Parts: sequence; C-alpha cells; structure tokens
Amino acid sequence: MIDAGTIRSRWWSRRHRLAFVGWLYALPTAVVVGFLFVVPIAMALWMSLNRWPILGEPTLNFPNNYTSIPRDFLFVQAISFTILYTAIITVVLLGLGLFLALLVEGQSKVVGVLRTAYFLPAVVGLTAAALLFYALYAPGFGPINPILQDLGLIDEPIRFLGSPNTALFSVIAMMTWKFAGFYMIILLVGLQGIPRELYEAARIDGAGRLQSLRYITLPLLRPSIALCLVLMVSGAMLAFENFFVMTQGGPDRSTVTMVMAIFRAAFSQLDLGRGAALAIVVMTALVAFNALWLTLVRRGQT
Repeated sequence: MIDAGTIRSRWWSRRHRLAFVGWLYALPTAVVVGFLFVVPIAMALWMSLNRWPILGEPTLNFPNNYTSIPRDFLFVQAISFTILYTAIITVVLLGLGLFLALLVEGQSKVVGVLRTAYFLPAVVGLTAAALLFYALYAPGFGPINPILQDLGLIDEPIRFLGSPNTALFSVIAMMTWKFAGFYMIILLVGLQGIPRELYEAARIDGAGRLQSLRYITLPLLRPSIALCLVLMVSGAMLAFENFFVMTQGGPDRSTVTMVMAIFRAAFSQLDLGRGAALAIVVMTALVAFNALWLTLVRRGQT
C-alpha cells in the first residue's frame, strides 16, 4: 500500500521534471534575448555614463550626458515633433484600420481579394516604401503633380517635401499606405472573435449598426485596440527610416525625430556617450508608457 508521503513525493518530482523540461525549451530563447537585448542595453547604459568618442578612450563624465539633454535644442524640438507625428499617425492608422477591418469582415471571394490588396503594402520594406513615395513626390519626374495638374486640381507643382506641413503629411500618407492593412488584420482577428449571437440579439432588440458598434464591437475589441496602440505609439516614437529617406530631417530641421537626433549626436557629432544617454531616455519613456497603458487596459477588463 502506497502512503500519502510517497504519492506527494512522486507528484512533486513529476512537477519538477516538467518545470525542468520547460526551462530547457526556454533556454535557447533566453540566451538569444540575453545576447541581443539585455547585453546591448547594459552596454548602452555604460556608454551613457561616459564621454565616448568614436576615436579615443572613453572617460567617465556622469551625469553630464544626462544633464545636458535639456540644453540640446535639436533633441527638445525633436520631442515635440515626434509627439505631434505620433498623435496624428495613431489616430489615422487606428481609424482607417478599424474601417477596413469592418469593411472586409465578410466571407465572400471579393472580400478575400480586398484583404490581400489592403495587406500587400505591409510586406514592402519601410526603406523601399519611403524611396517609392520619394520618387512619387519628386517635383521633376514624380507622377503625382502631373496627374493633379491634368485633373485641374492644382495650377503649379506642389513641393510635397519642401515645407514643414506638407513634408509631415506626405510622410504620414506613406506610412498610412504601408501599415493600414497590417493593423486591419489585427483588428479583423479581434472582430472575428466576437460571437455573432450578440449582434443578432442586439438586432432583435432594435439596435442599429452604430449602436452595435458602440456597445458591442468597440468594448469587445478593446484588447486588439490596446495592442494596436502599443505598436503604433512605439513605432511612431522610434520613427527614423521614413523621415531619414524622405526628408533628411528638413526643411530647416522641422522633421527631425528623436531617433534622428540620437543618430546625429552619436554618428555626426561623434559622441557615442551622449547618443547613448538620449537613447536610454527614449527607451525609459517608452517602457513607462507601455507599462502604464497595459496596466490601464488590464484594470478596464476587470
């Protein structure tokens, strides 16, 4: 007869064995994350504590790299521009992504073709998309100005990338073309997880489409919307390739993002320590925002 102690020891041994196997499966990923994420962050943190020229020996100068940030006019200007860009692109992508997801929610063959067409720009590389739109906007050979002139919509060519406002919205148009279909897919998955019975019950009770959208779709779509917002805000706050390729930060440094300011400090002014300090500040702000946002989302679900 097996006593209770023997049964308990066998249960604990099996539990420990399963945990050990689980750790073995997770070990390769943990090693990769450690080398590609934790180690670079630790190195960047150490660099931010030093004056670290590309040529020469680093010297400890903490906290000068951090205390000089408020006096960095370009970075301070980049913060306000990046926040403006983040606010606009987030609203545009979320609204358009939700609209497209509602549009292609059905199961017909036409809907399948539309899903593919809307999602295809997402597979294009960001640098390639920026170069494509740079060519489309070019005043000398780009096709957009001639088409608008032939239609009688403009009298003279528009300098899409030649003024602060047009440059910003020209980049936003490119980003919308590229990423609207990507966020459409995320929201579409959330929509397909909503039980159809809820809509049928609401229809029987006399609810219209707007009422169903407000009281059923949006509340139950909250996790998908939260994920989209995290990806949108993080991506916009770290914007670099799109502005670097299309505007180079111009005109008059009006489209310099925070990452472009970090790049300038590290590789144009050859001060890796100050660039690392700026990067640490941006990373800390992003981590804090995402943690706060996810905490609010979890509280709203309880």
